[in-house]
Amino acid sequence: MQKIILITGASSGIGAECARAAVATGHKVALAARSKDKLSDLVQKLGPENAIAIECDVTNPDAQRAMYDQAVDHYGVIDVVFANAGLGATATGTELGDIDNFREMILVNNFAVTLTCKFGIPHLRKSKGHLVLTGSQAGHVALSGSVYSATKWFIRGYAKNLTNELSEHGVRVTSIDPGMVETPFFDSPQPQALRPEDISQAFLYAVDAPPHARIGEIEINPMIGAHRA
Repeated sequence: MQKIILITGASSGIGAECARAAVATGHKVALAARSKDKLSDLVQKLGPENAIAIECDVTNPDAQRAMYDQAVDHYGVIDVVFANAGLGATATGTELGDIDNFREMILVNNFAVTLTCKFGIPHLRKSKGHLVLTGSQAGHVALSGSVYSATKWFIRGYAKNLTNELSEHGVRVTSIDPGMVETPFFDSPQPQALRPEDISQAFLYAVDAPPHARIGEIEINPMIGAHRA
């Protein structure tokens, strides 16, 4: 069944690959990010009949409200919200970390996600839809002093809290928690890492599950010693 999927952080990496996979399987997408040029290029490749680009700073509540308004004005409904926008650390640990990076990580990885969820919930209650959050394996282990890891622990717990809040309204919630993924998140190639395509398969598995099935959490990690095709 065709679904309308809104994706934040959609201009590259996991968000862009999930958009490609969604359109390839018959869904339509609303793509949000700060980089309008990258989004526009992606929309042209996916086809304007399948995708729209929405410039949005996810840390700005008014921008997120406008994002939803634009998506609904275009498609009429939203079936899936993928809160995917995220930011990594510029240094390891707390003592050596950068204060401005702490602030931006918490704003993007946590505050902005709560905005995406808050403003998306009324639409998903109408459609009996699905809320998907990008977590991380960093939210499953205690990484020494890592503020980034702490932001992903938040996502993991928040997804469970949202499940408790939304299940009675027919809204499914899934946290996708990958290990290292080779994306622009990193400054150098990571040949041992997962690929964005691996995460898009997990995303579609959750989104395309039958309505009576709820997939609460997907852990996906690189296979140690395996060689990628």
